[in-house]
This record gives sequence, structure tokens and C-alpha cells, in this order.
Amino acid sequence: MKTLISKSLLLTFVILSGYGYISSCTHEDITPPEPVSTKPVITRGTNIHLPGKITVGNKNEWKLDKAHSSVLWQTNYVGAAGLLTGRFNQFGMHNVENARMTSYTTTGQPLADSSWAFYESEPAKTYFNGYVQMNTSNTGEPGRDAGCNITALGTTPIVAGTQNLTVTNLAKIRSTKVEFDPLTSDYIATIELTWKGNLAAPLTKTIVGKLKYISKGTIGAGTASTYDVFGLQLSFQFNCRDFGITSTSISDKIEIQCNMNFNNK
Repeated sequence: MKTLISKSLLLTFVILSGYGYISSCTHEDITPPEPVSTKPVITRGTNIHLPGKITVGNKNEWKLDKAHSSVLWQTNYVGAAGLLTGRFNQFGMHNVENARMTSYTTTGQPLADSSWAFYESEPAKTYFNGYVQMNTSNTGEPGRDAGCNITALGTTPIVAGTQNLTVTNLAKIRSTKVEFDPLTSDYIATIELTWKGNLAAPLTKTIVGKLKYISKGTIGAGTASTYDVFGLQLSFQFNCRDFGITSTSISDKIEIQCNMNFNNK
């Protein structure tokens, strides 16, 4: 009997020891590691680009390279499974005030492309103004561009040798706020779009778009003709019905992409 009790005590001791060992291996006293952050790693530089007086040859002054820039549009063709697309042949980066909304006898830029500034790491200092001449919408179909598009957009035909910046032909944008995009290296831009369209007077709508910076690069490094370039891409959309456009060939939503390239030549 004494031997049986001894064996029972021994067995109990072994079981309790096993529980203690298992408990000691649960690592309950170890602080778990911090969770790995899933936020994107965003790196931005400190580039600053300003137009200055747009003096040819001044490396510190940036000029719009209009020949290599574009303002593109697209919209769904109502009732079909495709897109209508086009571009505006005439555009610029100037704050066109009322006093300058007239026609200019020139084939070049009627106003200096100087109403903008870009600060890569200080978006609150970044701003831009732009415009397009609505009658220069180019779909690649001359009959449509000079015909039904003129009426649909509430504007007037092109007059050779002039740049038409009158109220009936001008759509303008003006940034009111530029801020970092928290998810990408791009920027969120709040802009005002002003256009008369088929209304009795111009209407201004507030729109939020995305601004992308194409970082500065050098062309012709090591040569006497070295110069730098950079780009800004602005994309946004608006409802054309807000501006009195009733054409059933296009949908309500119009998407715009502005591709502006600059150099310091």
C-alpha cells in the first residue's frame, strides 16, 4: 500500500512538472512585435520651378514647351461602347483677367505662360492658371470640328491669324489649393473651372483633380547645349451639363488631361 501511494505521488509530480514546462513555453511574458506598417513609403525632393520673366537663355527661369505639351479630352459616346477623344490646339498658362479677354492678331502665344509656380516639397506654395480656346477642339474630323462642335460648345469659328480669348471661346482653370496625396507621390489639386458654354454668362465650378510631377531631368549632358526639363500632369473631370451642353452625342462626364512640359533653355 505504501508503495502504491509513493507511485501515485510520483505520477502527480511528473504531471505537474509537465504542465509547468508547457506553460513556460507559451511565451506569454514576451511582448509581441509591432505590426509592420502598410503605409506607402513616399520620397519627395526639394525642386522649385518658377517662370520668372521667361528670359531666353536664363537657366533659372522655366518656359512652357507648348510644342511638346497637350490638353486632351475624352468622353463616352452615348449609346455606343467607345470613346470620343480629342485635344485643344490652343492653350496656355496665364491668368486671363477680364480686361485681356479679347482676340489677338498673332499665331503665337497671345499671353505669357507665366501664371504658375511649383514647389515639390511645399505644395501650399504651388499654384497654376490655365486656359483653352474652345473652338480649337480637334477630333481629327475637320467637318465635325468646324461644324457641329462649334454650335454644341457655344462658341464661334476660328478666324485665321488670330487667337480668340473672348468670353464665348475661353475655358479657364485656377488652382485654389494644392496638397500632398497621402497615398502616392502625387498631389491633390482643388481648382476652379470657369466657362460660359451655352449659358448666358460664365459659370465657375469647384473641382478636385490629381497633379503629377515628372521630376527634373537633363538633356544633352556634357555638351554646350545642355538644358533641363520637367513636367506637370493635371487630370480632372467635370459635368458638361452644368455649362448648358445638351448634345446627345456625348455623356455628362468629360475627362481632361493637361500634359505640360517645361524647359530652362
